[in-house]
Amino acid sequence: MTAVGTDLAANPLSVGMARTVAPEPCAFVIFGASGDLTSRKLLPALYALWHDMLLPARFAVVGVSRGDMDDAAFREKARAAVAEFGRVKPDGESWRAFSECLTYVGGDIGDAQTFERLREHLKKADTERGTAGNRVYYLAVPPSVFPPLIKKLGDAGMVEHAERPYTRVVIEKPFGHDLRSAKALNEELKQTLVEDQVFRMDHYLGKETVQNLFVFRFANSLFEPVWNRNLIDHVQITVAEPIGVEGRGAFYEESGILRDIVQNHMMQLLSLVGMEPPGRFTANEVRDEKVKLLRSVHIPMAEDVERIAVRGQYGPGAIAGKEVVGYRQEPGVAPDSVIETYAALRLEIDNWRWAGVPFFLRAGKRLPKRVTEIAVQFRAVPHLPFAERAARAEPCVLVLRIQPDEGISLRFAAKVPGFRIAVQSVKMDFRYGTSFGVEPPEAYERLILDCLLGDSTLFARADEVEAAWTLMDPILAWWGAHRPGDFPNYEAGTWGPAAAARVFRGENRAWRRP
Repeated sequence: MTAVGTDLAANPLSVGMARTVAPEPCAFVIFGASGDLTSRKLLPALYALWHDMLLPARFAVVGVSRGDMDDAAFREKARAAVAEFGRVKPDGESWRAFSECLTYVGGDIGDAQTFERLREHLKKADTERGTAGNRVYYLAVPPSVFPPLIKKLGDAGMVEHAERPYTRVVIEKPFGHDLRSAKALNEELKQTLVEDQVFRMDHYLGKETVQNLFVFRFANSLFEPVWNRNLIDHVQITVAEPIGVEGRGAFYEESGILRDIVQNHMMQLLSLVGMEPPGRFTANEVRDEKVKLLRSVHIPMAEDVERIAVRGQYGPGAIAGKEVVGYRQEPGVAPDSVIETYAALRLEIDNWRWAGVPFFLRAGKRLPKRVTEIAVQFRAVPHLPFAERAARAEPCVLVLRIQPDEGISLRFAAKVPGFRIAVQSVKMDFRYGTSFGVEPPEAYERLILDCLLGDSTLFARADEVEAAWTLMDPILAWWGAHRPGDFPNYEAGTWGPAAAARVFRGENRAWRRP
């Protein structure tokens, strides 16, 4: 099947964007079908893929949850979710055909009878929908449920280890709470599944600019030769959100931003920026290089933590002119909570390419704007022959914007028009929307399609998860043993605590203003 729209065909910049895919027939089972993730992300992504003719005709979506629904109610719930949250809205014949794929099995996932009913339901789907015994189980449930649910699938004879028919299981982050629990989770998964069957979903890896890092670095002879300690001064990775915990106070009290954002999303971005070129673009070769990079990051010692890591918690303030409460006033949050809603880190990579180049990471809630970016700061030139006239020139910086406006910009020095030499920094901008004339697919669309195709390149492997936790554990341990005395230490609507500058150690560096 091919998805080629007329706008794509007319745009010369979009050559190669059309993708011919052939996922095999499959039953896509969603555990937690009545939950928020299913409504906001999974059902809209599945319908967008169907609408764009990227799913097999012989396809079934089976929702499983405790909710009291029949097939008709599940279809109506799905239509409402796609209408509210979908990139592609429900549309006539396309929606009618998709809705026929949707069925529902009610029951508690702690009850073995639920799995017996589901097994019979899937056999029926094989007969009526032609799904050929292939299964994708999407676990849109709390992480604590992953091991027992997968074990019940195995006990019910619903996991195939043969290449055909296949069984794949998708789990959402967080993958553990620390290194010990991550290892325990991986061991529990191994009791029922082999590693190639486990697809650990981190939606950041489905974003267009994140994927474009591969192409940008390894398909352009201009950039890869300068992607090292010789010409790069430092790298800053920022994940900023103006929202607070959005009613998830109880969840955040158990996680904090280091676990929620840094350990997974930001470690993925770090590995993609710093990894060596893989020999081939295959799942294991790409992930091998990512793991090698993460294992090269200097593991913080307890005595290092105060110098390389700063934590913060937002107090009352204003976002876009609207007064907001502090973290400790959020529902579900302890009035004396010491959970961090901001983290800034300085990480060093002990390898030939990056020795001496610090990577600065920061993530925060209730910051002034929503932005995720990677900024590669190049070194200043060693000598300016017109230095007295170049006061406004700054070193080159390359910025990869992950969200909200996906694209890439390059800042460099240029001469100001006129009769004398005056230097000023200017920018070249590339934006996906304007350059290609089409809206990129949502991250969940790309990742679900990759799972259906059996391509695990953009999914985390067990050793990758453990390598990231190895870096975070010493920081979490030190923070757990030393209660902060200054929380809250930044006002909502600001760029975080003043102490975040400490990671620069008095060097001639500072946090960028995205």
